[in-house]
Amino acid sequence: MSAERYIVLKVTGNEARVRGGVRGALDALAKLDVVAETATLDAKALKDLRAAPEVLRAAPVMPVTLVHPRAMADSEAGAADVDGAAWGVHAVGAVASRFTGAGVTVAVLDTGIDAGHEAFRGKEIVQRDFTGDGDGDENGHGTHCAGTFFGGSVGGLRIGVAPGIRKALVGKVLDRQGSGNTEWIFDGLMWAIRSGANVVSISIGFDFPGLVRRLMEQQGLEVEPATSRALSAYRETVRLFDTLADLARAHGAMFQNTAIFAASGNESNRPRYEIATAPPACADGFISVGALGKNPGETLDLHVASFSNALPSLAAPGVGIKSARVGGGLAAHNGTSMAVPHVAGVAALWLERLRELNPAAHVRQLEGYLVGNATLGVISSESDRPNAGAGLVQAPRAT
Repeated sequence: MSAERYIVLKVTGNEARVRGGVRGALDALAKLDVVAETATLDAKALKDLRAAPEVLRAAPVMPVTLVHPRAMADSEAGAADVDGAAWGVHAVGAVASRFTGAGVTVAVLDTGIDAGHEAFRGKEIVQRDFTGDGDGDENGHGTHCAGTFFGGSVGGLRIGVAPGIRKALVGKVLDRQGSGNTEWIFDGLMWAIRSGANVVSISIGFDFPGLVRRLMEQQGLEVEPATSRALSAYRETVRLFDTLADLARAHGAMFQNTAIFAASGNESNRPRYEIATAPPACADGFISVGALGKNPGETLDLHVASFSNALPSLAAPGVGIKSARVGGGLAAHNGTSMAVPHVAGVAALWLERLRELNPAAHVRQLEGYLVGNATLGVISSESDRPNAGAGLVQAPRAT
């Protein structure tokens, strides 16, 4: 095997020799300094590194891509706005809730943000570029997702689920083409968690076919060994994100209480076929999100979007979603990308509510409230319900 670039997650400190996996040693790990590094390693160097007692995981750098919005048919241009809000904001109960996300710090890892857009007026936007392209958003995907998450009103229309959020960390982990790699994503997640993000929204998927092509083109491998190598990288990368999510849940100064939400993916094509939830959303500790569309009519009658990948944890509006457009105004998009910030926004509302009851409320409680209050009753087709997870997320009520 030729030398490759790896992400290495390890611990330092007197307890670094504690072994047995992250899940079996969270109390000890909470006392450690956790660091992530990158290194170019050949087979022998990789074997030696993985044998080191302080190393938790090592995974090859993989290509990633944004979960591209699906093209909209005329019939999917968007359900009617309700009570001065985008239909998705209304559907999750945010309009009727007295909570706005006040006091919650959030993060979006995507293509950046148009911080000058009116939707983000008066907010503290902390940007960090991991791509080398510089701050800002030349793609538009990140701006749209951020608008749904915490944007204010645009032209009199409420587009944000949690408009009371005042501080947002925006990690630019995808370039202007919407491409990147797991090194940028991992660095972005580490930055967001260490910077105190309580809720993280990610609309990114692993580019497995792209990795196979790269191995064939750059290393001259035939399709079978290239696919085998890619599968190994895929497995190790999912485990790497598993470990990071576990660490994010551990108590201690190094990692805050952080909930991480990710798109299940847009690769399904119902009724022809369904694709399982894609990574990183399928990693343990990440909360995967599927997309719902609204059926015609006055009532809230929903269906699972034809493109939404199977068996997510939760579901939210993801068809015809109006949100912020780079340069000003609004645009409507389809995708599980659009569903994720709805769930992240509702999570911020619940965290604000839980902190009223207990200022030290833990993220595990937050996840329980999201799942426990989700509803399947508004999804009309019983055959759709397994692919909506626990159901449509619901904001905490006014009382």
